[in-house]
Amino acid sequence: MNARTSALDAVVFGVDIQSGDVRGDAPSYALVVFDGESVDRDVVSRRKLRRLIDDREPAIVATDNMYELAADKDALIHFLGELPDETKLVQVTGAERPEPLSRVAGRHNVPYGKDPMKEAEAAARLAAMNVGQEVSAFTNTTRVKVARGRSTGKGGWSEDRYTRRIHGAVKKRSREVESELDDAGLDYERDVTEKYGGFSNAIFEVEGRPVDIPVSAHRSGDVRVEIERERRDGIEFQPLVKRRDHVIVGIDPGTTTAAAVVDVHGEVLDVFSTRTADTADVIEWIIERGRPIVVAADVEPMPETVEKIRRSFEAAAWVPASDLPVDEKKHRTREEGYDDDHQRDALAAALSAFDAHEDQFERVAEKVPPQFDLGEVLARVVAGEESVEAVIDDLERDPDEDEETTEHTARELTAEEKKIKRLEARVDRLEDHNEDLKDTIARKDDRIEEYEQELSEARREERREARERREITRLERENERLERELDEERERVDELENKLERLKALWKLDHSNFADVSEKQADLVPVKVVEEFTKDALEHADEAYGLAEGDVIYLRDGSGAGRSTAQRLADVNPRVVLRDGGQLSEAADDLLFEHEVPVGPADDVGIQEVDELAVARESEVETVIDDWEDRAEEREKQNNEQMVDRLISEHRADRPES
Repeated sequence: MNARTSALDAVVFGVDIQSGDVRGDAPSYALVVFDGESVDRDVVSRRKLRRLIDDREPAIVATDNMYELAADKDALIHFLGELPDETKLVQVTGAERPEPLSRVAGRHNVPYGKDPMKEAEAAARLAAMNVGQEVSAFTNTTRVKVARGRSTGKGGWSEDRYTRRIHGAVKKRSREVESELDDAGLDYERDVTEKYGGFSNAIFEVEGRPVDIPVSAHRSGDVRVEIERERRDGIEFQPLVKRRDHVIVGIDPGTTTAAAVVDVHGEVLDVFSTRTADTADVIEWIIERGRPIVVAADVEPMPETVEKIRRSFEAAAWVPASDLPVDEKKHRTREEGYDDDHQRDALAAALSAFDAHEDQFERVAEKVPPQFDLGEVLARVVAGEESVEAVIDDLERDPDEDEETTEHTARELTAEEKKIKRLEARVDRLEDHNEDLKDTIARKDDRIEEYEQELSEARREERREARERREITRLERENERLERELDEERERVDELENKLERLKALWKLDHSNFADVSEKQADLVPVKVVEEFTKDALEHADEAYGLAEGDVIYLRDGSGAGRSTAQRLADVNPRVVLRDGGQLSEAADDLLFEHEVPVGPADDVGIQEVDELAVARESEVETVIDDWEDRAEEREKQNNEQMVDRLISEHRADRPES
């Protein structure tokens, strides 16, 4: 193990195909289970491998080729989606262009053999050392959807109540989910679809993985909760440890020290200036942003502080032939952002150093194969003064190759001697700087402890304030809801009081149906209201309060009915039909006349209504019936006369001409 070794408390699975093909018959896998100390080996089927992953939930499933676990991209995404939340899939040989496993293992001093079980063990040990790229198909955003658990469908007469109950349940569960996310301190965005009685669905886009969310997927009665991670556009690779690229650094020392970092393509990465930080702080700031190839100053000779920083990184030095003029520094940094003159000078030094090495960088880049790190080659060529060919030859060397030739050995020994000398010089420089770093670390540890105490107190205060804000918001919403309910109840009370007054004005009776009215007050007769002269309206009235023989029926709209509708009304055999809203059709009028059903205008009767109830005076109803009987007698006479005239005409038509 080297300095990058990570002591994992969790388990790492190393996997390699033992036999078969993932695209053909079910393959078998060489499986190595590594926990940092012990190693367990086994040959398992794909089904058993999946079961072991689900049961043990390893921190990492490591392989040298991710497509040994899936036949194609879609299958790989499906595999990633079924992994436990805390399990990562890691390709230890790199990202889109993986290296041979033997080369990666040799670079990190990990035992390697071409047997599948040894390759699986090498993959497990490399992943435990944080070597490799995590394979990812999902973001850290999770979609939580609260929706209806069943369709509203057709509920008959209870459809409105049924729909309102379901939407109300969705709304209630949505608020519970929102409260749980707030309590967990998670950031989210909510999108709801309001429907009759509540919500039809509510979607929460939560910044976090499913394991971080205190809500589980379930389906219960009227509500279902679905949890789904947001998919990326494709497969992405993320290094297990953050990579520090090679950079060019410009330093402007003095009472105010400034530093600027530029990448090997001339892009400005960061600048800063400080009056309080010492050299150790500046070095730490640079370390966090990259590995310097060149350290530059804007004056000649290089100041001692800049030289000290350069030696710490064993980087190449760059200084101008003479101090850079102010106008030249302004011109070179005109398209970059900086806060003060010190940052400008540091930035000008870094960019000028890049300008001086740009041609060299391009020549090296043309010779470096794509599988190698350009920054590493540049560092050894520029700072180590090695040739490009020698660096590439060293990087390409496979640990399994035989290196026993005399000439090759002699050349490598000379390079090793040079490297040893450089390392010894670097040790001397670092020892000079070591005491300063120890003091700095001690001060920073004290400062970190103070900051942690302040942060802990601030977090407690923030959580308390957040709880108070949530409680205030909840109480405000509850108060608004209660005020709305109070207003609705007051309106309902007013409506019922007005209705009660109208009922008292109509009659002072204690009744449960229309029959009581006739028995308790002789001058009033109940009237049964039908909204329009259709079969559906007649059926609705019959279901609501029944239509029976001898009833007084009031048609609000008597127009439009045909013979079949009129027959339905005639079958009831009402006492009288009071119509409104236009004349009866000729067919309906003839049929009712044939069945001797009296029909009269509603305007001749003073009908008084309260909701579904209606009454009229008996005397006025009798008057309408008498008028109909008079009209019916006259109509009968006219019909008889017409029939006699028709018979005479027919008889004359049948007589032979004389």
